[in-house]
Amino acid sequence: MRNYIKILRSKFKKYEIDGYVIPKNDDFFTEYSKLNRLEVISNFSGSAGLAIILKNKNYLFTDGRYTIQSRIESGKNFKIYSFEKLINCSLFKNLRLGIDPKLFTNIQIKNYFLKYNKIKHIEKNLIDEIKKQKESKTIPFFSLDKKVVGESVNSKLNKISKYLKKNKSDYIFISAPENVAWILNIRGGDSPNSPVPNSRLIISKSKKILLITDLKKCKKLLKKKVIKKNEFLNVNYLSKQILALKGKNFIVDGKSCSIYFENLIKSKFKIINREDPTYLLKAVKNKTEIENMTNAHISDGVALTKFLFWIKKINKRKITEVEAAKKLENFRKLNKNFLYPSFDTITGSGKNGAIVHYRAKQGNCRTINKRDLLLCDSGGQYKYGTTDVTRTICFSKQKQKIKNIFTKVLKGHIAVATTDVSKDNIGKKIDKRARKFLNEINLDYAHGTGHGVGYFLNVHEGPQSITKINTVKIREGMILSNEPGYYKTNEYGIRIENLVYVKKVNKKLLFQNFTMAPIEKDLINFDLLTVTEKNYLFKYHLEVYSKISKYLNPNEKKWLASFI
Repeated sequence: MRNYIKILRSKFKKYEIDGYVIPKNDDFFTEYSKLNRLEVISNFSGSAGLAIILKNKNYLFTDGRYTIQSRIESGKNFKIYSFEKLINCSLFKNLRLGIDPKLFTNIQIKNYFLKYNKIKHIEKNLIDEIKKQKESKTIPFFSLDKKVVGESVNSKLNKISKYLKKNKSDYIFISAPENVAWILNIRGGDSPNSPVPNSRLIISKSKKILLITDLKKCKKLLKKKVIKKNEFLNVNYLSKQILALKGKNFIVDGKSCSIYFENLIKSKFKIINREDPTYLLKAVKNKTEIENMTNAHISDGVALTKFLFWIKKINKRKITEVEAAKKLENFRKLNKNFLYPSFDTITGSGKNGAIVHYRAKQGNCRTINKRDLLLCDSGGQYKYGTTDVTRTICFSKQKQKIKNIFTKVLKGHIAVATTDVSKDNIGKKIDKRARKFLNEINLDYAHGTGHGVGYFLNVHEGPQSITKINTVKIREGMILSNEPGYYKTNEYGIRIENLVYVKKVNKKLLFQNFTMAPIEKDLINFDLLTVTEKNYLFKYHLEVYSKISKYLNPNEKKWLASFI
């Protein structure tokens, strides 16, 4: 890593820059990319971060999930700051910083650098010059039947066309692959944990489309006549195609349209809006998607419950964090519809549980001790659905203080689950409910309470979330995670996570649980729970038992029944 930094600095004079900026994202702005230039230069392996290498100093910016992890992985060579510090940051005042224009949006540059810095666009990526990125295997795109997704491509194009006409735009440039996937009802294999098809899409107000991608990936789509050959375009010919289009106005996606592509479009068209309506359209799931997600979560709940029963017998065996993660994946693999994990499984025991997004590695992980708490955050991609669930497990009697904190986290989890969404209809309001009981004893957690989740797509999606700042109205059909927690540095981590969806019940919008797996009863101080909260737990575990017990063996079934 140090050698890479030295080589990078040696290029500053040639490009007339004082520093170089390296983000985590690739040019598709995906969270979990097969490329990770940031890890190459900084050794930081988290899913969100940005490094700035100067002539004699290095900086790494990340969010609250990675405070501990970033210090462990990069603290020797980098000064670590939160992303908030980067906004209009004066640390780099009057310095000329080099960037790859394919990896940044104009909004990012405006927020981070323009107030104090000079930015130089460098077409060649300097990290790629230092370490050539491996070319990933070409995995063909595939289409999903309307029976699987619940809505036709034509219906979705009608919605986009209506939006274009309303905003008096001739075209929209869809630059987020997950949005292309949703509109065209296609999936791919360009992410290690999500079936996203790395591609971009131009849609006209008359519903004509142009899919911008590698044609090798589209053989199945062509064969099935999902898309016609004249509706494909190699990205290298985009500049020429833009000039050939007729019209005046374009809409782009401010979240994922890079400076590079925005400049291409601006060479002929006026950009009148930076809001892609697909995010919101995609976030509201239809009945078919909800039904398939329900089925996926029953399958996932069976696997997780089998794992929980198995690992609670830890007194009789020695298990490492890596072995535990593999065992959980093996339980999931017993289901024929399981494809692969929806993110790298987090199995953090003892002090590693305090690293919010800890990743155990072979040869460098802990053996789980019966005195430890184990935080296990995992998920799967299924035909058809995406799961994400966290359980905190104990293997021996814990101190009363730990049980009290776990119970405070649980009370926050229940408060979110029982929210009247008709009343508290934005994430900002719900987030307060989640933190209330921890805040009463001056405790908190440094991450959001919940994120949106895709349908057989990304495990993290927006625009909805449960955070201190999110103001997006939560609608019927939206999916969110419910995951309050608490982390004691160098000691333990606690998190309880279910996925929920919004359903109308007796004219009220309420959350319904997708996740079907027991919550650790040995960590609960029942004296701190109200009658209402105890009733919620009873009903939840009764529902879990009724939905998954028939898939369990007699011993597992008996154990699960003890939660009721």
